[in-house]
Amino acid sequence: MGRLKIYNSDIGKEEIERSREVKFLSLSAEDRFFELIKLNELAVLMNGGKPLKVPQGKGIVIRKPNI
Repeated sequence: MGRLKIYNSDIGKEEIERSREVKFLSLSAEDRFFELIKLNELAVLMNGGKPLKVPQGKGIVIRKPNI
């Protein structure tokens, strides 16, 4: 699991974003993928075990363009 970093108000948002970007870009492609999977699992966990999006069961919807 990742680590929780608590920043005080002395650090600007740009610096926090820059440090997160540097950490993310330093990971290998495989590690980036697994971090994304962990983030999705956390989102589902925080949503009460339900996925954030659910298929509507309509299949592929093809619409005729209005001309």
